[in-house]
Amino acid sequence: MCSLADCEKKLLLKIARQALAAAVEGRECPETVPDSERLRKPSGAFVTLRRGPRLRGCIGQLSGVEALVDVVSYCARAAALDDPRFAPVRPDEVPDLDIEISVLSPLEDITPDKIVAGKHGLIVTRGWDRGVLLPQVATEFNWSAERLLEETCVKAGLDPEDWMDPETRIQAFTAEVFGESELGLRQFLRPGYSIST
Repeated sequence: MCSLADCEKKLLLKIARQALAAAVEGRECPETVPDSERLRKPSGAFVTLRRGPRLRGCIGQLSGVEALVDVVSYCARAAALDDPRFAPVRPDEVPDLDIEISVLSPLEDITPDKIVAGKHGLIVTRGWDRGVLLPQVATEFNWSAERLLEETCVKAGLDPEDWMDPETRIQAFTAEVFGESELGLRQFLRPGYSIST
């Protein structure tokens, strides 16, 4: 996975914030066609919303045919309104939210002994059941590779030890993770501030 330049990361974060604000205000988000070829390439991504240290929404889309810029815009709207774990984001919450984006590498099948906690995100699939956890989750909770496997199974609605079942498919990915606070974008968030791309 080719790393994004800081200017590309900032543009994706600005697009995510525009999409978030438009979604909670019931407006259409303007379409953005970036100059960057990398942002127009198909890629998977997750958008995570936090209010202080607390998760406020997280929605992702795995690698497919849509351009990265479109995936980020869609996931920002969906994280604000469609995460079933939370009530929809209210307009008055928007200035207090931090946005984090995880740009995913292509998926690869992996054996359990090759998984590195903190480096790999996982997808566990058995039949119609599927669970996904981002690489940073293992770091946040100080999980081992085995615990990451167990928790991904639980996310899929399976038993924790089902990763050992030969019928269970395990795929891994890495992610380039960046957020507004890290790139100094939070200072611009104030009432009435408009982001131009």
